[in-house]
Amino acid sequence: MPGSEILIRSLMAEGVDTIFGYPGGAIMPVYDTLYDFQQQLRHILVRHEQGAVHAAQGYARVCGKTGVVFVTSGPGATNAITGIADAMMDSTPLVVISGQVGASLLGFDAFQETDVLGMTLPITKWSYQIRRPEDVAWAVARAFFIARTGRPGPVVLDFAKNAQVGAAEFNYKPVNFIRSYVPTPDVSDEKIREAAAILNSAQRPMVVYGQGIILSHAEKELAEFLDKTGTPAASTLLGLSALDSKNPHYKGMVGMHGNIGPNIKTNECDVLLAVGMRFDDRVTGVVGTYARQARIIHIDIDRAELGKIIPVEVGIEGDAREALKALTQIVNPARHDEWEASFDKCNADETELVSRHEVAPGAGHIRMGEVVDAVSRIGKSEAIVVTDVGQNQMISARYSTFCHSRSLLTSGGLGTMGFGLPAAVGAKVAAPDRNVCVFCGDGGLQMTVQELGTIMQEKLGVKIVLLNNNWLGNVRQWQQLFFGSRYSFTRLDNPDFQSLAGSYRITHRRVEKREELDEAVKQMLANPDEPFLLEVHVEEQDNVFPMIPPGKSITDIMLNTNNWYEYEPLAKK
Repeated sequence: MPGSEILIRSLMAEGVDTIFGYPGGAIMPVYDTLYDFQQQLRHILVRHEQGAVHAAQGYARVCGKTGVVFVTSGPGATNAITGIADAMMDSTPLVVISGQVGASLLGFDAFQETDVLGMTLPITKWSYQIRRPEDVAWAVARAFFIARTGRPGPVVLDFAKNAQVGAAEFNYKPVNFIRSYVPTPDVSDEKIREAAAILNSAQRPMVVYGQGIILSHAEKELAEFLDKTGTPAASTLLGLSALDSKNPHYKGMVGMHGNIGPNIKTNECDVLLAVGMRFDDRVTGVVGTYARQARIIHIDIDRAELGKIIPVEVGIEGDAREALKALTQIVNPARHDEWEASFDKCNADETELVSRHEVAPGAGHIRMGEVVDAVSRIGKSEAIVVTDVGQNQMISARYSTFCHSRSLLTSGGLGTMGFGLPAAVGAKVAAPDRNVCVFCGDGGLQMTVQELGTIMQEKLGVKIVLLNNNWLGNVRQWQQLFFGSRYSFTRLDNPDFQSLAGSYRITHRRVEKREELDEAVKQMLANPDEPFLLEVHVEEQDNVFPMIPPGKSITDIMLNTNNWYEYEPLAKK
């Protein structure tokens, strides 16, 4: 059969049921074959290749499967680059299949030829060019094994046109072993014993966990470890929703716009257990002042992360679920009531000094935080929350609450504006029965606004919450705080979003008065199958606090533009 059919049948052998893509000349034979498989495979026609990759990311992160993308050569492939890099930074399993000119034309600057391998090798787990139909099934099997195992990530298959139309025997063999590639190393019993001994001696232990908990399906194991050891825990941005927000050991989020308690206590704990996180600079602040007093244990499936940024006493290479399970079995039961209670004082301070003014200001223009709070409160924390990047992202992370894992989707490592809307498309395809709410700023929404067409054509009930302040809000905040309020090219003149939504047959409601907000959110959430654009005009000069400024320690916390948190080091208490 032709290589294009071998590709389709190989995808089906891997359990693929959904593809996000955009056709073009160099991948047209694949699309021609796909025409005959419309009953078995759902194809989501996006409006831009970047949107296809972000949608596949949203799909993969909600349902845990590998996202699949079809794009054509040249500009089709280059348009996908941002999404591929985003998936690599955030460990999202994807297989991106790009069309390519025929093998005999490679290197001759043929129409729409680009060096896809050269461009994608640094931002993928594996990139491979298929030049013969005989290699199609082998390459697909290998691609899926690499993408989903170990630390997940994107794989690119550059599919030459002659390999699509040429014929070969179909003989698909799933891959479960590649020589020299050990995706899930065995957890060292010796390292587990060393970690347990350190934890057993702790008076002020703390856990900081990341998306590795979600990727390894270790939510239950994390909760059991915290219950047995009486340890407070904090999440990174991408780790949010791994623990129920009401879990008594959950103390909030760390990082630049994280909660005061977890940030402060990171520099007071005597043992820090880091699980499935990579000590990003937005989490650590100045590395030289980060948790210097603590004995640090780091669990990560990627050996390269152990000791890469923060020196660790015990580095445990392996799957987070297996490591936590082994650790919980041998660590001593413990309670640290006084230590856990010390977080409450910081969180009470944050509520009084920051949060209550953001969530319930009572007067003035609507604040971003009260919009997020209303969606979470009225939706009873059941929705999948997707964010774009910027102030909307940080405010959504701060004031959303969760009762199910895989319920927060955002662009973490790359910080890609435009991620939100197409990622929400993929999330809704993966979870059609749940409300999917995407929070966007007016800047980020317009970067991939064309995906409203995808929502319209596929009849997807995506709920878009537009926090409209007529600014590139996050950049404006930094300009205000660190550049003397010199607002260089951050003011936006926006379109009429009501007319825009109407042109895509999407219900729109504009809210400018506080007393209308709750009723509008109820209207938006009432029917999970109805696409809805809720445009809320928020305070233009609203900022996201607390904030740890760049170049500062995690204990240097701004409460607003004029005041800092009065932190008294533990040794002086």
